[in-house]
Amino acid sequence: MKNFSTVGTRFALAALFAAASAASAAPLKCEFRPDAPDRHVVVKGDTLWDISGVFLQKPWCWPTVWGMNRDEIANPHWIYPGQIIWFDRATGRLRLGNQLGEGLNDPSTQKLEPRVRTEGLGKDAVPSIPPGVIEPFLTQPLIIEDDELKGAPRIIATQEGRVFLGKGDKAYVRGDLKDNSSFQVFRPGAPLKDPVTKQVIGYEAFYLGTLKLQTEAKPGSDVHTFTVATANQEMGKGDQLRAVPPTPMQNYVPHPPERAVDARVVAVYGGVTHAGQNQIVSINRGKLDGLDVGSVLQLYHAGRTVSDSTGQKSWFGREQQVKLPDEEVGSLFIFRTFKHISYGLIMQVTAPVEVGDVAKSPE
Repeated sequence: MKNFSTVGTRFALAALFAAASAASAAPLKCEFRPDAPDRHVVVKGDTLWDISGVFLQKPWCWPTVWGMNRDEIANPHWIYPGQIIWFDRATGRLRLGNQLGEGLNDPSTQKLEPRVRTEGLGKDAVPSIPPGVIEPFLTQPLIIEDDELKGAPRIIATQEGRVFLGKGDKAYVRGDLKDNSSFQVFRPGAPLKDPVTKQVIGYEAFYLGTLKLQTEAKPGSDVHTFTVATANQEMGKGDQLRAVPPTPMQNYVPHPPERAVDARVVAVYGGVTHAGQNQIVSINRGKLDGLDVGSVLQLYHAGRTVSDSTGQKSWFGREQQVKLPDEEVGSLFIFRTFKHISYGLIMQVTAPVEVGDVAKSPE
């Protein structure tokens, strides 16, 4: 097996990557693995992240070696089990085929560029990351920002004065339903504070279940009658409602953010202090800061500030304060974005991630 090491291929990669990241402040390093295979047969259970790691040292380089545009990054429903991904070493590109051939120079070998599949769109397509890990986070209102709570319908009374409601129980609700009939019920939790500014940037909401409208308020009244459709946790008086349409799994290709992002880890989901691989964290940057689904950030432990006892002291006799370099510890795949907050799944990690750690654009 040949290694990807020719000068010409490296120049090709550099050119491709420059085109794909024209908006970035500096070109990113994008190289194939020294042990990259000539081909990979896609099997059920593969993810784009896994396949990227077979060929590339950095999975977020995937769009570069395919020469993809933004539309293709956002709609990667073109890789299916049974297809073959070829490593074209001469051009430093990956190609997609539906059958095994004698070699990349054989014109009879079917080689396809990534494209949107027109029949059965998305069905059985290889996902970006394991969907089961993040599915509960796609439809539940887990982050509440700004004044989103203001004016939200709320439970004011329960059936027969019960303290908590269960499935099938009645709940009495006040508030503007805005022509919606199905609602999710949540209870605001602890505030999320920016680790840098210490300002509250949102609230993590506890998802309790769903309510279905039974009877809308009659003329002269503003009290609606609901029935509990599902109850994940106990809900009761004071809990709030929010109509949120289901959010489908967005299958973006792993890619760097469209502009430089420098974020901090705000919280580890579940209230713990440290996170490992396949755990979820929130960061203090969102869609208004240039993040979208599929954006990949590198995770770092923030370098400590130490006293340099070996250097020259100030005229006050104080030692100089020096910040140590940030230490890279892993990578973060952004799968849900709010205005100024995002959820990310830790993909790889060499040390536990904690609140205050740095998450920034790949270098």
